[in-house]
Amino acid sequence: MIIRQRLAAGLCALLAALTAGGLAPAAAYADETDRGPAPQVELVLDVSGSMRARDIDGGSRMAAAKQAFNEVLDATPEEVELGIRTLGANYPGDDRRTGCKDTQRLYPVGPLDRTDAKTAVATLQPTGWTPIGPALLKAAGDFGSGDAAKRIVLISDGEDTCQPLDPCEVAREIAAKGIGLTIDTLGLVADAKTRAQLSCIADATGGTYTAVRHKNQLSKKVGQLVDRAADPVVNPVAVDGAGQCADAPKIKPGLFSDREEFGEHRFYRVDVDPGQELRASVSVAADRAVHQDYGVLLRAVTTHGREIVRGQESGDGRTDAISTGLRYPRPEADDEDDAGSAPETVCLQVSNSYSAPASVKTSPGLPVELTVDLVDGPEQASDVAAFGLGNGWWLLLALVVAGFLAGVIWGWLSRWRVAVWRTN
Repeated sequence: MIIRQRLAAGLCALLAALTAGGLAPAAAYADETDRGPAPQVELVLDVSGSMRARDIDGGSRMAAAKQAFNEVLDATPEEVELGIRTLGANYPGDDRRTGCKDTQRLYPVGPLDRTDAKTAVATLQPTGWTPIGPALLKAAGDFGSGDAAKRIVLISDGEDTCQPLDPCEVAREIAAKGIGLTIDTLGLVADAKTRAQLSCIADATGGTYTAVRHKNQLSKKVGQLVDRAADPVVNPVAVDGAGQCADAPKIKPGLFSDREEFGEHRFYRVDVDPGQELRASVSVAADRAVHQDYGVLLRAVTTHGREIVRGQESGDGRTDAISTGLRYPRPEADDEDDAGSAPETVCLQVSNSYSAPASVKTSPGLPVELTVDLVDGPEQASDVAAFGLGNGWWLLLALVVAGFLAGVIWGWLSRWRVAVWRTN
């Protein structure tokens, strides 16, 4: 009996070992396949002559930037591919044309060798001009193709000196390419004009602007932005809407980005099966100066132009973005109706009523972000009314009845009080 028990135990142990050995490679393979493309970050550093100023904790701006870079390079997550580009680091002369070409890729975007990157940064000395626009154009080409998250962290202490190549316009053009590139900006002891320009660059790409006056503040903020690139994000898929429904691109559930000119209409097509509910929302951002009083309209229409449902919102210049949405439930098809069981093509029309001063460029268009989802519809399509109240109709009806009863009771009480007053 004991021998049999030992044989059984040994056989079980052998089977467990074989099972564990067979499953381990499969688990590793699953981890490798689930891992997405490595996020990419490029630090763009202003090395112009003004970085010699000694107004950050008793040291120079350049010294603060070098210290921040060393700390960030030590703490960069392994999964992040990092690069470094400079502007104004090489040409000390007065020739504007040459100075505005002074941007250099100091360390390529890729797997990080901390020693090499630190050595490259240590040799930098404040030198020349501030070609922010040309540096951003070059930096946008430093990233590889693919769906990886892409982020530029621009650190500067002054506004661009290479006009008329406006850095804000450059940032808008980069955003219009739909490559999912975000630009965050940090201003070192920046004046009002520099703050406005760096804020405009960040706003154009959905990034952030931060004013910096201390070394530890700079190190902390750059580190946060690099870590943020490693966080999982959903990048919108670039799509080109059409001027009419017949030519509109067909899209599936997801997050999409586009550009829309001032006062333009753009169409997108979605197939909705019987029993599904289409949910869509759109946001249009004002990434430049616009006139007050504007609106955004999102309509779901048939391929013949008949309106199904709409959502609309208006603004008065107090917000940078305006959003609206809609819901369209399609009822279940009858079993006997073959035509009713086919998908219905719904056209989503996005319109805006923005306008801008004559001095503001209207191209590229305003950023548009469109979200589309298809979910199981309610048991009865009428549960979601055309006006978007859904089951809120019951609440509205209850409020009306309650208001009516309250009015009757109040009127009766008023008449009773008047009658008692007259009697007395």
